[in-house]
Amino acid sequence: MTEAVFHRDYLSLSGGLFRIAYHILENQAEAEDALQDLYLKLWRMRDGLDSVRNPMAYCALILKNICIDRIRSSRKEVHPAFIPEKEEEVPQDERIDSRQRLEKVLAAVKSLPERQRQILTLRLVEGKTFDQISEITKLNYLTIRVMLSRARKSLKNRI
Repeated sequence: MTEAVFHRDYLSLSGGLFRIAYHILENQAEAEDALQDLYLKLWRMRDGLDSVRNPMAYCALILKNICIDRIRSSRKEVHPAFIPEKEEEVPQDERIDSRQRLEKVLAAVKSLPERQRQILTLRLVEGKTFDQISEITKLNYLTIRVMLSRARKSLKNRI
C-alpha cells in the first residue's frame, strides 16, 4: 500500500475514529493517544491492508481493543491509599485451597503449546502490550490476539 492510498483510505477516517475513542475513554488526551497508537499499528501492517473491504469498521474494531487495553492497564496501577495497612490472617484450609488452585492453574499453563504459553506469559505476567509482544515474537497483531484467546479458552476448560 502506498502512502497516498494510506492517507486517502485511513487517515481520512480520523474524525470519526477520534469520536469513538473519546466515547470509550472519556478523555481527550487518552483518545488522541489511542488514535495515534491505531495509526502506528495500521502503518506497520500497511502491506496487509489491501484486503480490508471496510476500513472504517476494521479501524473501529482495532481502536476499540486499543482503548480497552488502555483502560485495563490504567486499572492495574495501585494507589497507596488503597493498600491495606495489615493483612488479616487467612485460615489454613483456605491457604491449602488457594495453593491447590494455583498448582492446577500452573499445570494448565504448562500444558499449553509453547507459543500460546509465551504470549500468555508476556501479556498477563509481564504486562506487555500487543505491539511489544509482536516485536518479541515477530507475529502480527491478529495472530497474537487469536493465540491469546485460544490460550485463555484452553485454560478455562482445564481449570
